[in-house]
Amino acid sequence: MNDEDQEIVLLCKKGDLNAFESLVIKHQKKMFNIAYRIAGNYEDAAEIVQDAFLSAYKSIKNFEGKARFSTWLYTIVVNLSKNRLRQTQTQSMHEPVSFDDPVPVKDGYVNAEPVSDNPSALEELEKREVQQKVNDCIDTLDTEFREVLVLRDIQGFSYIEISAMLKIAEGTVKSRLFRAREAMKNCLKKVLGDL
Repeated sequence: MNDEDQEIVLLCKKGDLNAFESLVIKHQKKMFNIAYRIAGNYEDAAEIVQDAFLSAYKSIKNFEGKARFSTWLYTIVVNLSKNRLRQTQTQSMHEPVSFDDPVPVKDGYVNAEPVSDNPSALEELEKREVQQKVNDCIDTLDTEFREVLVLRDIQGFSYIEISAMLKIAEGTVKSRLFRAREAMKNCLKKVLGDL
């Protein structure tokens, strides 16, 4: 094991809860971002991160250090996120649709407040709308493409790290990333017009 978490992991293997807490503090934000981008839901992402840390804590004695600790940890998050996404997609296929239910939106509510005429408020609204359209395009990607796009372009992992996390060849990572970017470009052209 050759990374910045090496000493902390060794303490964790000896049962040091404070050491594990420091790993939680260090990695929780990035783990949440990965889970949220793959699962697409705040509540699910929070649960996934909690489950991932619990799984990591239970399994840390088995961590051999062949890869970086962060790679091992983020692999757990990616796998749990993919599992949750599959469950959600399966459940939504079997849920009855009612026209009496409120309209679902990403942040939980339909905004009924008037928008200010202030140019900065309009710019902010446009920025949020564009970001929402980008998120919607990400959500349309198949899981195998979404996870690679999120890990590389949003989280900044290297091809080698993604390859290790997903247990796929580096060439496969590059191929999926290319296809994900092409799909994003096509989706964004449809929703935003020519870029």
